Formats: sequence, structure tokens, C-alpha cells
Amino acid sequence: MRATMIEEPARRVPLYGEYEVVVLGGGPAGIVAASSAARAGRKTLLIERYGFLGGMGTAAGVTNFCGLHGNVYGEHRRLVQGMASELLARIDRLGGLNTPHLILGKVFAQAYDTAAYKIAADQLLTSHKVHILFHALGAGVVMGHDSRIDALMVETKAGRQAVRSEIFIDCSGDGDLAVWAGAPFEIGDEHGHPLYPSMMLRLNGIDPEKAGDAWRTIPQLMEKAIVAGTHTFPRKSAIVRPQKSGIEWRVNFTQVAREDGHAINGVEPDDLTRGEIEGRKQALAAFEFLRTVPGFEKSYIVDLPPQLGIRETRRIKGGYQLSGEDVLGCASFEDSIGVNGWPIEAHVPGDVVFTFPPIPESRGYNELPYRMLVPEGVDNLLVAGRCASMTHEGQSAARVSGACFVMGEAAGSAAALALSGNGIPRDILVENLQETLKQQGAFIGRDQPVPEGL
Repeated sequence: MRATMIEEPARRVPLYGEYEVVVLGGGPAGIVAASSAARAGRKTLLIERYGFLGGMGTAAGVTNFCGLHGNVYGEHRRLVQGMASELLARIDRLGGLNTPHLILGKVFAQAYDTAAYKIAADQLLTSHKVHILFHALGAGVVMGHDSRIDALMVETKAGRQAVRSEIFIDCSGDGDLAVWAGAPFEIGDEHGHPLYPSMMLRLNGIDPEKAGDAWRTIPQLMEKAIVAGTHTFPRKSAIVRPQKSGIEWRVNFTQVAREDGHAINGVEPDDLTRGEIEGRKQALAAFEFLRTVPGFEKSYIVDLPPQLGIRETRRIKGGYQLSGEDVLGCASFEDSIGVNGWPIEAHVPGDVVFTFPPIPESRGYNELPYRMLVPEGVDNLLVAGRCASMTHEGQSAARVSGACFVMGEAAGSAAALALSGNGIPRDILVENLQETLKQQGAFIGRDQPVPEGL
């Protein structure tokens, strides 16, 4: 009988460096977490598996910030401020930020150019003197005493290396660091099924005048194609919108599933492999259909992103789990560190279903409690981004980039406060964190006036 396990010999691992704050993952949460900690004067390292920042926004080609805005009693406002504003301003100066556009007539989203996002993120981190380690994949942890992480192990082209830090922030999206450290977690709904992933693509060569507002007519053209038997589609709700240059559009018709119809598991290697192949197959089929749409006849695929777009994998359990009821009820929390204005976005088989708080009767946003960033059982760790402490429904709303920016800035600032008091993140005075965030220009809800404008 063949052995199913191989024992790896013990080895001595070189120490890459020692820091006060180490952030794993360079998506929206990781970018602002590292920048916030470094701005507070803490020696900070950001570790990213790719050679660029942006997370799913660049690596999966999302090209669209969701959750920056909210519908507040019928008025559209940009709710996410603070360090996110500095990043957006840098993207805008590079000519890469679109005018916000309405989704379903109810809430704004804002498209961007991925190259500008990558460059602006580099600029933001270097301006705050963040140390960056690209092309480094997290591989495990070494635990110390008293439920503390002693070191994070990373795999690089130079082999395995170790990074020590006083406080770690898990912005990996998958909760990798927290799980290695023993923090409890959940995956998916009550049956363990996560949200469906997608494969984005970008087209160039569109005739903008001929295409017009094609996103309004494409759903009817899809229905006609289904009836005629010329095309089938993995999901009903398609995204086909122009980038800043009208000759380039972003596209998503895809919904990647297992053979049993459930979403692939983004932390299972074989699922991921099949998902990448199936995602590209679906992207090609979407492109072939769009070539039949007026204005798209001469279009071509200019980009398929480096990876499949993953919406949900592990959610780490913390002091509080943000729920779907919190989102729809526009919940308030004494320990609020910011707000989320994005609705519940359920990716169900064959479709995407949005559920909003009452409009225009409600304020349209829920507050995000600090407790959702503090995992159970690990003392020197914070978690920010789509792997923070939420239920499946809560995560379907607060996983988007706007809420990730909010959580990241709070996590980086909280780490700096914990270090200044020689304590652990769980024990900081939340009032001090809230005051710090407000001084940095963040909108945390509570008794603050809602920001004006878009």
C-alpha cells in the first residue's frame, strides 16, 4: 500500500526580517492596513503573492470599486473616506478613475483602470515608507507562547523564509494566516457552499457611438439568443460596461461551478484549476456572443486576468459576525470603525440577486464593528477584508472593496495603537481607535455628519 503522506525533514529557515506590523495580502484591505500602520510610525511589511497590488481588483480584473458609495435616504453619497480617498486621488491623477455610475438605479459603483490602480497603490505604500515583499506566498506560521504568532513562513524564489512581527494582519482574502494560527472559521452557507466565482475579461475595439448604452439592451439580446438556440449563458445578470475610454469595456457573463452545480471551493487546488479553465471557456463564449451585438462586431479580447475572481472562501470567526440582518437593518454598533453601503449580493445558481435596505426610507448603510476584525484564540492578529468575521449573507455585502478599505484602515490603525500601549489588539480602547480614524478623515457613522458628494 502506497503512503499518502510524506514526512518533511526539519530544517533551519532564514529570517527575512523583523517588523512591528506584518500584513499578508495586498488587496484593498492590505494596501490601507499597511499604509495606516506605517503612517503611524510603525515598521511595517506588506507581503503579496503577485508582483503587483490590488487583490481581486487587479489580479482578477474586477476593474470596479463597489461599496464606496451609499444611497442615504434617496441621496447618493461617497461614504468611504480616509485613506481610500488618498488612493482614489492618486488613481485619478493618473487618469484612471471613471465617473461613478449607477447600479440597478439604486447605488453607485466606480470603475478604474487596472494599470493606474497598480501604480497608485505602489505610490501610496512607498509614500508612507511601507516595506514591500512581492512574489512571496504565505506558507504557514510558527506559534510562540500565549496564543501568539512568532513568525510567518513565506515561499519565495530564494526558498522558504521567515518573517517575525509583533502584530500580524491577515488580509489574504482566504484567512490563510489566521487558519494556520488556529483561529476558528466558516466556509459558505449552512451547507458549506460559497459564493460563485467569476472570470472577468476586457474587450477593446468597440465602436462607442454604435454601442451606445449597450448594457441596457444586452439582456433582451441574451433572451433572444437563448430562444433561438444560438447561445447559452451561465447566469442571467451580465456586466458589460465601458471603461474610461469608450473603446474598451469590461465584461462578466460567467459563473463557475463544480459538476454538481455548486460553486467551486477557492481554497481547494483541484477546484481552482478546473475553475480557471472553465472560466476562460465561459469568457470566450461571452465574447463570441458580444461580437453579434451592435458596436462590438470588431471587438477583441485585450485581457484575461491572472486568476479567477474569488468572492468567498473562509470567514474567520471573531468577536462579532456581521449578518445579513445587520446589512438590511442598517445596524449601528458602539465599536463602529466605518460603514458599508453595499447591498446583499447573492450569487445564486444562474443569477445574481441584489437585496437593498428600504430606499429611500433608510439611511442605506450599516456600521462595521471593530470586533469583526479580532479573531478568537490568537492574541497578536487582526483580520481585515472578505475573510473577516461575517455570516455568509453579511459577507455577500461587506466583502466588496469599499468595506475592505474601511476594515484595512481600522486594522492598521488598531495595530499601531496596540503597539503604543504595549498591549494586544483585542484590548485597545475602541474610543481611541475611533478618534484616530476620524482624525484621518474616515467616516465611521455614529454621530458624524454623512459626507457630501460623490
